[in-house]
Amino acid sequence: MSLEPSISDAELFGRIQQGDSAAFAQFYDRHAPLLFAIALKILGQQSDAEDVLQESAVLIWERAPRYDPGGGQPLAWAVTLTRNRAIDRLRALRRRTELLAEASAEESPAADPAPAAPRATIARETGETVQTALATLSSEQQQAIELAFFHGLTQQEIAQRLGVPLGTVKARIRRGMMTLRDLLEGHL
Repeated sequence: MSLEPSISDAELFGRIQQGDSAAFAQFYDRHAPLLFAIALKILGQQSDAEDVLQESAVLIWERAPRYDPGGGQPLAWAVTLTRNRAIDRLRALRRRTELLAEASAEESPAADPAPAAPRATIARETGETVQTALATLSSEQQQAIELAFFHGLTQQEIAQRLGVPLGTVKARIRRGMMTLRDLLEGHL
């Protein structure tokens, strides 16, 4: 079923919110080039931008029922969602690059390998202790802390990703960090 080409984004989005896949296809076809360009500008790699465009399209479809027209036009909402996904991806790529660089630096031969062995053992044991402590948190606290500290998301971005109020994210992180502090006190 083909929709009118002159139908507005607001009308299309009203239909999308009701599960109309043809309306979604028309909205996507209309705006995918712009959304792709935004992702490409942020990421600089076509393959990463394509992945972000696909992820954003899925999120637009899934989150359409929660879209509030009072918050702006559908295209602005889609642009913001795509921009946030691209920034999330960029942070993850940067973090991965940093971790690989750190791992490469650790693997390079040191002048005196003996002192490195105890440090590596301590680092591994510390990591295991932290992982064990993280596993004791509620899944909500664990998820919020992992998104903040391991994925580099801001609390606002976490709230958007999880679809919960900002105050809820702040409380989860704070309570989780307090629990971790209590659990790890004396171990590290």
